[in-house]
Amino acid sequence: MDKVIEKKSKISKKTIWISLGALLAILVFYNIVFGDKSSKLKVDQDKISIEKVQKDLFKDYIAVIGTVEPIRTIYLDAIEGGRVEEILIEEGNMVEEGDVIMRLSNNNLMFEISSNEAEVSRAINDLRTAKLNMEAQKLSRQQSLIEKERILKSSKREYERNKELYAEQHISKEAFEQSEELYSATQKGYELLKKALAQDSIYQKVQLASMEQSVQRLESNLAFVQSRLENLQVKAPVDGELASLNPEIGEVIGYGTRIGTINILDDYKLHVEIDEHYIARVTRNLPGAFDYAGDDYKLKLTKIYPEVTNGRFGVDMEFTDATPEQIRIGQTFRIKLELGESKEAVLIPRGGFYQSTGGQWVYVLAEGGDVAVKRNIRIGRQNPQYYEVIEGLEPGDQVIVSSYDNFGDKDKLLLN
Repeated sequence: MDKVIEKKSKISKKTIWISLGALLAILVFYNIVFGDKSSKLKVDQDKISIEKVQKDLFKDYIAVIGTVEPIRTIYLDAIEGGRVEEILIEEGNMVEEGDVIMRLSNNNLMFEISSNEAEVSRAINDLRTAKLNMEAQKLSRQQSLIEKERILKSSKREYERNKELYAEQHISKEAFEQSEELYSATQKGYELLKKALAQDSIYQKVQLASMEQSVQRLESNLAFVQSRLENLQVKAPVDGELASLNPEIGEVIGYGTRIGTINILDDYKLHVEIDEHYIARVTRNLPGAFDYAGDDYKLKLTKIYPEVTNGRFGVDMEFTDATPEQIRIGQTFRIKLELGESKEAVLIPRGGFYQSTGGQWVYVLAEGGDVAVKRNIRIGRQNPQYYEVIEGLEPGDQVIVSSYDNFGDKDKLLLN
């Protein structure tokens, strides 16, 4: 019986497997050379925030917190040390200039005043005694001068008489010369006594002037020391509120000790702490404003403190028109501080992405909205609501603005 002979296939199984392997190799090679090699991460769309880039007016301001402070604070320091005997006005009360706030006692000061008074009395008594002695000496000299003048006149008459007698040869030459010598000596003595009296008068005047100056200095010192008694009464130097008073009754305080403070309540200022990032842009006279009880209040930056502490620096702002009626020291307000003029710009809403990327790149949704691609951008100014985009984005682009901390450094995000 004849058998049916099957025709053998022209393509063997081995050839098929070789062809499939070659095709797979080609596909792998194509994917390596031409395929998408970017890193990807699947993200749940419900857990991210997406915002649209827009072109709008950029208001160049920052939001800061201002704390109400008195326009000026006067410090009370102890001008004189002593023991606190009495406190007449407690802190928190209003004071007027000259009001006695506190009384001190100082036994050392009292002893010093007593010593100065004794010294002044002694100097005054010495001056009086010197004046009396000088007056007595002057009278004695004058009496001597009068007696000397009498003797001079007598010797002169004797000399002139003897001169005539000698000329007539009624007396000897010896008698004449003796009278001449006596007259000459008496005359010289008289002149010397006159000069001595004149010199005594000059010396006495100089001595008295010196003693009087010494007395005046001592009296001036006494008046100064006595005036220190007044400083034992601590008085208010200005009208205001006694904000603080540190000492307690019985406490001994030294010279220069800070006793307390007085707040001038004629007006108020707001002290603001600002991030050092803005230090180059903050200048005097920048405007600011805040809302309180439905009203807007305008401010002006008046002082910049140079120190930077913990990444922040301080400024003071004062009211330019009205001041809130019920404002209180220590109260805080949220202030809009303007740093520049408003102008149109491409804007992206603020979000957590900035802390993750430093504003250098963002994830932008591709067409279809199921993929977000990493794109480099450049950010300029910022305010509490928006970042100003200088390049990298166009109005209408959709951007993931929430934090990127969980995305690593992936090139694409696949949105579910």
